[in-house]
Amino acid sequence: MIRSKWFMSITVMVILTVILAGCGTAASSKAKLVQGKVNVVTSFYPLYEFTKAIGGEYVNAINLVPAGVEPHDWSPKSRDIKNMSQAEVFVYQGAGFEGWVKDFLGSLSPDSTLKVVEASNGAALIKTSENKEEFDPHAWLSPLNAVKMANNIKTALISADPAHKDAYEQNYANYAAKLTDLDARYKKELGQTSKKEIAVSHQAFAYLCRDYGLTELSIMGLSPDAEPTAQDLKNMNEYIKVHNLKYIFFEELVSDKLAKTLAKDANVETMVLNPLEGLTEEQANAGEDYISIMDKNLKNLVTALQ
Repeated sequence: MIRSKWFMSITVMVILTVILAGCGTAASSKAKLVQGKVNVVTSFYPLYEFTKAIGGEYVNAINLVPAGVEPHDWSPKSRDIKNMSQAEVFVYQGAGFEGWVKDFLGSLSPDSTLKVVEASNGAALIKTSENKEEFDPHAWLSPLNAVKMANNIKTALISADPAHKDAYEQNYANYAAKLTDLDARYKKELGQTSKKEIAVSHQAFAYLCRDYGLTELSIMGLSPDAEPTAQDLKNMNEYIKVHNLKYIFFEELVSDKLAKTLAKDANVETMVLNPLEGLTEEQANAGEDYISIMDKNLKNLVTALQ
C-alpha cells in the first residue's frame, strides 16, 4: 500500500514536470538580423556556441531557443521563422531532435538562397532502434562529434562568405583543438574511476558513455519530460543498489523534483549533469560556455564514480 502511494506521488510529480517544461515553449528569440555580417540562425545552444567560435567578428549568430528554455518541445514563432528565412545560414541538429524543421524547410520558397546545415551529418550517431533509422540526437555530448559538427558549420560559413575563408579555417582549428583537449581530459579522468555506471534523470548521455566506457540508466527517455512507468522507477532503484551508486544526476532546465524524490527513497544524493541543451540565464550572464560546463560535468562524474 505504501509502495502504491509512492508510485502515485511520483506520477503526479512527472505530470507537474511536463506542465512546467511546457510553460517555456512559447518563448521566442529577441535577437535581430544585422546588415554587413553573415547572419546565422541556430536551432539551440551548442550550435550557437560553435557558430560564434568559428564565425568570430564576421558572423551574427542568433540562437532560437532563449536562455532557460528546454528545447525538446520548443517550436518557432513568426519572428523566428522570419529570421530563419532571411538569414544566410540556418543550422539545426538533425537526427530527430527538432520536430519542426521539416515543416520549416518545406515552407521555403524555391528561390531561397538560405544555406541549410544539418550539424549532426557525418557524426558517429547511435541508433535507438535496430529496425528503423532512428537515432539518439544528443551527439554534441561527445566532444569528438562536436568537432565534426563544428566542421559542418565552418564549411557552410565558407560557402556563404568565401572572402573570410582563412579566418573561419583558423577559428575552427583553434576551437577543434579545445574540443580535442576536452576529450583527452575526459578519457584520462574517467579512465581512472572505480565505478563505470551512472543514474540519470534524462537519457541524454549515451554518446558520453560510449566514448568513455560508462553505462547509464535513466528515469525518463530521450525527451526529458517523458513519463516513466512504475517498472522504470523500480528498475532505477535496483540499479542504484546493485551498483552501489551514491548519486542520481539531474539537469537544470527541467524540474528536479522526481530525481530528488527517487534519491530520497534510494538514500542517495543528487548532482547536476548538464546535457547542454541550453544555458540558464545565470550561466549565460556568468559567461559559461560549452567547454566550461562540460568540464563541470567531468568534475561531477569523477565525484560520483569514486
